[in-house]
Amino acid sequence: MIDSRNRVGTPVPNSVRVSVVSHTPPAVPDFTRWPSFPFEGDFRVKQLDEPVAVEPPRKGEGSGECHSCNAPDEAYIWVSERWRVRAMDRPTGLPMVLILESRSHLDLGDLPNLLAAELGVMTVRLERAVRSLDGVARVHVNRWGDGAAHLHLWFLARPYGQLQLRGTFLSLWDHILPPIPEAQWRENLALVAAWLAEFGGRPLAEPPRIQWQAPSSLAQQVTAASSGLAQQVSAASSDLAPAGGPPPTPPSPASAPPPDSASGTTLTDAPSTGGTRPQVTPTEAAARSETAAEATSTGGTVTPGRDRVAGSMPERAAEPGAAEEAETASRSAPAVNPEAGGEPITRTR
Repeated sequence: MIDSRNRVGTPVPNSVRVSVVSHTPPAVPDFTRWPSFPFEGDFRVKQLDEPVAVEPPRKGEGSGECHSCNAPDEAYIWVSERWRVRAMDRPTGLPMVLILESRSHLDLGDLPNLLAAELGVMTVRLERAVRSLDGVARVHVNRWGDGAAHLHLWFLARPYGQLQLRGTFLSLWDHILPPIPEAQWRENLALVAAWLAEFGGRPLAEPPRIQWQAPSSLAQQVTAASSGLAQQVSAASSDLAPAGGPPPTPPSPASAPPPDSASGTTLTDAPSTGGTRPQVTPTEAAARSETAAEATSTGGTVTPGRDRVAGSMPERAAEPGAAEEAETASRSAPAVNPEAGGEPITRTR
């Protein structure tokens, strides 16, 4: 008799069938396909080394010399009684990379309660200072502690709008991106130091100096000014020149009005039409003759269009025959009696 319970393929109550599926791990992890991963192409995972029995000491651990303890305050951008903030020695790819250190030689787990409480305040304060810079969206705060035993926290500023820099690989992008301008970098350092100094401590970072670019000599400056003036004059001449026609002909000396003998200016009292002299009324001739006589006796001058103003002699007096014409007009003009209300006086011969 064959026991059916022992036959292969017979269902067993309360049993679970498990299928063996062959699983081949991918050649590289999934994060290599993330948008934030800074590399592309074919990759190969490194072979993991065997673990060591005793880890080597970190910098500043044991009898090793601590770089942070020996650094002077001048190597930092801001210092206080118990904390210091330093930057890199040159600009990097991110807008700002800073390190917060304790002045005492302690690691994170060795902080007393006072410094532990202050570490939280300093972390928030420094994050706000870095985030206040122009063009900064987020600030990544990292602590590794595998290289140096002295407590130090990293603050990395992510540029605004650079979504590909989000996440884990921001520290890698800092080494890949081109460095920011040094002037901008120094200005950012000064702004962060001033922000922290509002709550205490001493700022040590200074803004960049203004780079003045002056000419090496006065002669170069004068030459540059003359060249610019010549270009402006040439441009103005080209704009005023008529298009497609000959340049305007200057007036001939015969058509130009005679110059004033006393002031050297051209007489423009009345325009000349057809080469004839304009007619002068007897009253105007008498007034000009009287003004010319007064100006001759006092040594003053007369301005065209006015009777008694300091200036040159009347224009009509300077013309040949003007004095004789004025005298003839004065004799023929009727005299006026001021006591009789301005009525003319009748002369009898």
